[in-house]
Amino acid sequence: MANEFEDHCWKDIVTPDLLEVYAHYERKISIGGNAVLLAIDLYECVYAGGPKPPAELAKTHPNSCGEYAYAAIEPTQRLFAAARAAGLPIFYSTGDTRSASRPGFVAATKRNRPPVNPSDYSIRPEFKPQAGDVVITKQRASVFFGTPLIAHLTQLGIQTLIVCGESTSGCVRATAVDAYSHGFQVVLVEECCFDRSLLSHKVNLFDMHHKYVDVVHIDQVVAHLDGLKVKKAS
Repeated sequence: MANEFEDHCWKDIVTPDLLEVYAHYERKISIGGNAVLLAIDLYECVYAGGPKPPAELAKTHPNSCGEYAYAAIEPTQRLFAAARAAGLPIFYSTGDTRSASRPGFVAATKRNRPPVNPSDYSIRPEFKPQAGDVVITKQRASVFFGTPLIAHLTQLGIQTLIVCGESTSGCVRATAVDAYSHGFQVVLVEECCFDRSLLSHKVNLFDMHHKYVDVVHIDQVVAHLDGLKVKKAS
């Protein structure tokens, strides 16, 4: 019988001896109260070129996550629907594209990048923000760095962040570590996070799950949010 704590996408790359090393991190997983949904960088450029392997898109669409981005669309739509039905506040992040807001050398990572096209940083239509949602613009990888996010969460009395988006090894990881450092419980929804590299995706989920966050399957999160919806209606 599979160990429920390790029953995740990294099973095919993590060896038994490494599991032994990380056994001291094993614990009971739960989804905390007073939650928000935080959608990280679900913007157009990570879908550019269509559902192809990122290696095929690297020359023409270097920011694209290709097939991995498209695979996450359906489960992420389920997550949004459940969060909205449960009445969770919803926050998004996207890149700050204003040319006057920062020096030209400031970027989220050290990767070479083409000129900024603001439309590339529009939220994908499948996840279009609705009235009452909050869109945070950022210049660095973490959604917390240099933004008002922590003030919003504090005023709302938030304890738990349910996180989806990209990239697992980049902006998702930076945000998750900052959130943990600020004292929030962080829930990463496995099927709703993605990266340009499947290996990076798996390794970073494994590492964060043991150290900072709870990696949870979409079905578990939706069931939890459906339960909140029932309590809200009763």
